[in-house]
Amino acid sequence: MGALHEGHLSLIRVAKASCQAVVASIFVNPTQFGPNEDLAKYPRAPKRDRELLLREGVDVLFSPTVEEIYPPGALTWVTVEDLSGKLDGRSRPGHFRGVTTVVAKLFHAVEPDAAFFGQKDAAQLAIIRRMVHDLHFPVEIVGCPIIREPDGLAMSSRNAYLDPEQRKQALVLHRSLLRVEELARTGETDSHKLSAVGKAVFAAEDGVRLDYFEIVNPETLDPVASLSGGALVAVAAYVGPTRLIDNLLLGKSR
Repeated sequence: MGALHEGHLSLIRVAKASCQAVVASIFVNPTQFGPNEDLAKYPRAPKRDRELLLREGVDVLFSPTVEEIYPPGALTWVTVEDLSGKLDGRSRPGHFRGVTTVVAKLFHAVEPDAAFFGQKDAAQLAIIRRMVHDLHFPVEIVGCPIIREPDGLAMSSRNAYLDPEQRKQALVLHRSLLRVEELARTGETDSHKLSAVGKAVFAAEDGVRLDYFEIVNPETLDPVASLSGGALVAVAAYVGPTRLIDNLLLGKSR
């Protein structure tokens, strides 16, 4: 959605390493925002974004208008049932309907051989993979690692909302994941115990409101009782008014 950072640019670099041509899309998609969310103030830097993409050697920038993507009177939506109501979908009703609809339109317009998505939006990645599977899109979905700031904060366009104090508080997301990873390395596999430890890290951080801390199957997004088959540890929290997400893959899911 623009306001590009190193996380976005890392996707470009992976794509360029494996594809003959790279198309980047920038579109602040109104249908994935709820009525009280930050559509109006979402960071926009079109000139800087174009310069960054040119520097990275992107072949095509696809930056449509809202009217091109959603013609007046359009009634059709793409929805991945069940998955779209989990994790971020539970907190943001209708969010993933907007995501899958716009990604389906993007795939239809560009007809890519491969599409590259960041692991930071783990639920989005799982839902898009399911949509591609179910609708037989001839596109490979490639998940790419989370890119972090030197102190561990996952890069996000919404980080720009944080003041200096909130920026420090936001580190609790990564800190909670590291605590769970540390325990998992000692042999703890019980998801309930690990989740309780992660939530306890948040309880000690004033000014941050936990939305969810869950340990789930990375494909179905259903809770798992144990890490034995691999799991996604996913977290979302409000730092002041800013909602941030992060996650970690453990076990066989790596």
